[in-house]
Amino acid sequence: MIGWVIFFPSFILGLCLIISGYEPSWLNAKVLSIFPSQIFGDKKFFSFVSVNLTNTIVGVLFIIGCLLVGFTKEKNEDEFIAKIRLSSLLWAVFVNYSLLLIAFVFIYDTAFLSVMIYNMFTVLLIFILRFNYILYKNSKSVSDEK
Repeated sequence: MIGWVIFFPSFILGLCLIISGYEPSWLNAKVLSIFPSQIFGDKKFFSFVSVNLTNTIVGVLFIIGCLLVGFTKEKNEDEFIAKIRLSSLLWAVFVNYSLLLIAFVFIYDTAFLSVMIYNMFTVLLIFILRFNYILYKNSKSVSDEK
């Protein structure tokens, strides 16, 4: 339940962030960066940089929510659920890398960078969607048999 409570708001905030690009100025902060993104100039490892934390907060919340939703034990966790979980994860990896392969062939320049950023989240998202769909479909077929 906690995972869903974290997942849904972070998903909606992420979509709003993608659509509007709005980053509130009160989330600007100096943070420790292991490797700064300066292309030219001094590269100081482990230095402080000024950034807006909106993307970081939404991304961290989304990942935590997805991990909690995807990998929390079910009420009736058995071998069948474990099999569904494993097959859903395998299916999500195949679909994710198929989409990535298509992106490598057809998307270039800075648009490809955006695709790579979104690609970080698609494995978990596809896994959650497929796992819950299979559980729903299975529970519906079991209730129909009764």
